[in-house]
Amino acid sequence: MPQYFSRSANSFARFTILGAVCVLVAVCWLGYLIVRSPYEMMQNVPREQPVPFSHEHHVGGLGIDCRYCHTTVEKSSFANIPATKICMNCHSQMWATSPMLEPVRESYRTGKSIEWTRVNDLPEFVYFDHSIHVNHGVGCATCHGRVDKMPLTWQAAPLTMEWCLNCHRHPERYVRPRDQVFSMDYTPPPNQIALGKRLVSEYHIQSLTSCSTCHR
Repeated sequence: MPQYFSRSANSFARFTILGAVCVLVAVCWLGYLIVRSPYEMMQNVPREQPVPFSHEHHVGGLGIDCRYCHTTVEKSSFANIPATKICMNCHSQMWATSPMLEPVRESYRTGKSIEWTRVNDLPEFVYFDHSIHVNHGVGCATCHGRVDKMPLTWQAAPLTMEWCLNCHRHPERYVRPRDQVFSMDYTPPPNQIALGKRLVSEYHIQSLTSCSTCHR
């Protein structure tokens, strides 16, 4: 019987199949990295807003507490976007004629809300309660980063399920005393684990990792 294929045909076929598998795995892995990359997550990207509000100026420079603007953060699942009236408490007197703040004055005159761009925007299938986290010793900066150093606000954390679960599985690494929750410059002490374990017990923190905790 005549031989249609050379002796190297089998080796070539094996090499081709192996190469195709390797390329497929590499493409899938690259896609995985891109999807979970800071670029795709819009992490560390300053968001444009109708008014260029600076947390760096208001929080870092003027020392305004988070709760002055986000009034419901301790008692509601949603950390409210400040009402225009809160802005005008100060800006009816300071920078009252600044062209940059005209959208704020217009909103106050007309009663029409400013259409702010949401920065930390979780998917609709994820439930998150601000009040539970705040009242259990999770600092604002733990999730939102050092907003007191942000001229324009950006998303500091990846907000992936893996990132959330890392804290839910090991809360002792992240909790802080309740009186330090709104402190931007809080630094975990060298004995954070020991302190964290004490606070976990004192604040009755549960390590909730069930799907139904966040997906309801």
